[in-house]
Amino acid sequence: MSAVFDREAVRSFRFVDCGFDAATGVARLVYAFDDGPELVETVTVPGAPFALDDARVEAVQAATRLLHLIAGVSYYKAAVPEDIRIDGYAIDAATAALLDDIYIHGLGEFAYRNGLDLHGRVRFPVGEGASSSSALRAPSSSESAVPADSSPAGGRRASEAVAGGDRASLGLRAHALVAIGGGKDSLVSIEALREAGVAQTVTWIGGSQLIRACAERTGLPTLNIQRQLAPELFDYNRQGAWNGHIPVTAINSAILALAALVLDVDQVVFSNERSASYGSLIEGTGEVNHQWSKGWAFERAFGAHLRQHVAADLRYYSLLRPLSELAVARQFAKTDRYDAHFSSCNRNFHLLGERPVNRWCGVCPKCHFVFLALAPFMPKPRLVGIFGRNLLDDPAQTAGYDALLEYRDHKPFECVGEARESRAALAALGRRPEWREDALVQRFAQDIAPQLDAGELDIAPLLVLDDEHQLPPALWDRLRAHFDA
Repeated sequence: MSAVFDREAVRSFRFVDCGFDAATGVARLVYAFDDGPELVETVTVPGAPFALDDARVEAVQAATRLLHLIAGVSYYKAAVPEDIRIDGYAIDAATAALLDDIYIHGLGEFAYRNGLDLHGRVRFPVGEGASSSSALRAPSSSESAVPADSSPAGGRRASEAVAGGDRASLGLRAHALVAIGGGKDSLVSIEALREAGVAQTVTWIGGSQLIRACAERTGLPTLNIQRQLAPELFDYNRQGAWNGHIPVTAINSAILALAALVLDVDQVVFSNERSASYGSLIEGTGEVNHQWSKGWAFERAFGAHLRQHVAADLRYYSLLRPLSELAVARQFAKTDRYDAHFSSCNRNFHLLGERPVNRWCGVCPKCHFVFLALAPFMPKPRLVGIFGRNLLDDPAQTAGYDALLEYRDHKPFECVGEARESRAALAALGRRPEWREDALVQRFAQDIAPQLDAGELDIAPLLVLDDEHQLPPALWDRLRAHFDA
């Protein structure tokens, strides 16, 4: 029988232990509430056994600890206690600040929906002696398969910092692990890297067959990493644990950073566009960003942290950061290679619950937005063929599109573009004979557009590339022409 969980009785959340076994490719992440049962999560990188020299063992240890700390958000949220404890190793002030931001902002939607205030509650402890200039001890090669926070005899090593000062370069090989999620964005990145001649491995986490089909459709090498959550977490949820949205992109970023080091790869590439940095404006609350860990603030902080605390030559960046959602849609529409394989409908990727029979449910915010974003750049029969119906000629979808426009509602808690992008897209469709008679396009033109500044409905400025990004300069020089074309 599972242990009884009472979120109100919990006083502390503990990061108990972690380690990466090079012989099996398994990272083991252990957590607990108070002195309760251990919650053990595993992440498995295919291809073991791995031969790691001392320098990479040290970097892998640092990356495993960083993953341990970030992935803990999945468990911490069950009770959100004020006392956070890290057993066996300590973190410096820079790492604590990064984690505070990830937990507070990454759990922003979770806190809003549950009526919680995490400001002042989430405070990661800075360990004694764990200054930003302290260095990790590099384990000997014989320790590479030993949990990072245990001695060979099983005892604790006290107060070792999760990171220290600027890290040395490891001489990682020029290769990219590219995260794929089954939607249009990652496919645009993959094709752009292919065009630029960058060697890449298409990588995903979990068992989604839809993502696997997309990955295989690329014709590129693939890597499927497995993440197994502690089963007790689902028991806790059934017993009334706090539950809700987590910053999964932050977790996946840490997983891919670890995998890159193990596989001797120098780039981790995501596909988050600049629109991801803008959240939902909630009256009386302020901005709450469902996709905070897809935004520029997280990308910049996490990328810098990897270079300074893990490996100087490990690059983390979003290939699409200079693009708006509409610019990404325009790029995707240039090829029909993935029309029958991709899906951005998040109902396909829920851990639990019903999934749509087809790749698109047609009623969620992601379906609404992707249909609208593609419409200005894709022939109407092709787009309707992808979705199986015309979402813009269905009055029942009015409320969903009003939210995208921030008209009488706030932006949905989903990975969708800015309201100004949705407005500009609908305005553009209103000037197109094949679209302007559709119910929602007509309603926008007649009822909503007259209330807006016509100068803000031009789609062209939203397609201009931005200079705020972390792409390697030589790569960006090659990609700029590709995206401008």
